[in-house]
Amino acid sequence: MDILIVDDETVIREGIMRTLHNRFPEHTLHLAANPEEAAALLRRHRIHIVLTDILMPGMTGLELMNLSGKLYPHIKWVVISAYSEFAYAQEAVRLGAKDYLLKPIGKEVLAAMIEKLTAEVAAETEQTEEAEQLRRSQKFLREAVFHRWASGLDIGGIDMSSFMESHPHFQLVLIKMESDKIVHLEHFIIENVLGELIGKYGTGFVTTFDGKSLLGLVTPREGEQLSSLVDELRSHLGRYLKVPFQIMHSGVIADVQDVPAEVRRMRQASSTQVYEQVAGGGDRAIEVALQYMKTNYHADLSLEKVASVVYLNPVYFSQLFKQKTGSGFKEYVIQLRLEQAKQLLQNPKLKLAEVCERIGYHDMRHFSQVFRKKYAVTPTEYRQSFALQEAEK
Repeated sequence: MDILIVDDETVIREGIMRTLHNRFPEHTLHLAANPEEAAALLRRHRIHIVLTDILMPGMTGLELMNLSGKLYPHIKWVVISAYSEFAYAQEAVRLGAKDYLLKPIGKEVLAAMIEKLTAEVAAETEQTEEAEQLRRSQKFLREAVFHRWASGLDIGGIDMSSFMESHPHFQLVLIKMESDKIVHLEHFIIENVLGELIGKYGTGFVTTFDGKSLLGLVTPREGEQLSSLVDELRSHLGRYLKVPFQIMHSGVIADVQDVPAEVRRMRQASSTQVYEQVAGGGDRAIEVALQYMKTNYHADLSLEKVASVVYLNPVYFSQLFKQKTGSGFKEYVIQLRLEQAKQLLQNPKLKLAEVCERIGYHDMRHFSQVFRKKYAVTPTEYRQSFALQEAEK
């Protein structure tokens, strides 16, 4: 059985791997440091169980789970959550996760959960493995043949008319991305989103056309319009993608022989079409950044570090952060840490040095100066004032 562990924290990722390797040496373990690596592994291997962190660079574990549901319905999902992310864990269970693990992860709890899921996978695999393998083989064969045909390449004498008998009338959707980097994760997102929308509006399939393009074939069911699918596709891609993209589509095609020429037409049209910028990307990036900061306020929260978490240029991230939150990045970090310091100072058992260290300050004198500038009292004076108020209650 194959298990995929997705977590951007090396210590957690490798700790889970060691525990599972010791308890279940018969299982094959795969590691991914981010959703992009996870998407590549899901494509290459028959994964049975995925353990995924919630907050990661580029995409949350919940988004990865949600986007993978249609392509990999057999996978058992387990989310890894910190206490501060408990609401996310609840949402994961609502989406179909089998369980969630709270950090720090107990070895016995982890082993018991994998043992239970292994039994479930074994029972289901016995009944469905052969049928699922046949379905996947037919799917990839069909898409590979259609891709070669659409590209104008030789298909070895295959009769496309009989090959396409379930689609006597259809339309094409071409999505093209603009990026200097490899776009594995974006490919994964488009394939899943478009595939799900095709199932919602009719029948068809999605195939990779080249490194930065995907082609969908759609036969809308009666009463449905391709324009509705395209509008919804544009909305979803605007939310999930972090690169500019184009969406082009054909009219109704009744003769499969017209496909290569129609694909050439759409690709030529793309050279004069303006790329759509990611509309919701900024909001999503800041949302992920804020969650990361709230969870890691005690660690390195430099502008460069947080910008790298959401894959943005630090200068652009700083401008976007100010625009979306109304606060400068540095001021926000100070406010976040000092609010936490006030909570910690209410515990008389904690020394000032401990409070200072827990909120990410290494110089107690500097911490005291920043605290006094913000609240007009020193940390000690705040603690004494709080204790006095509690005594008077």
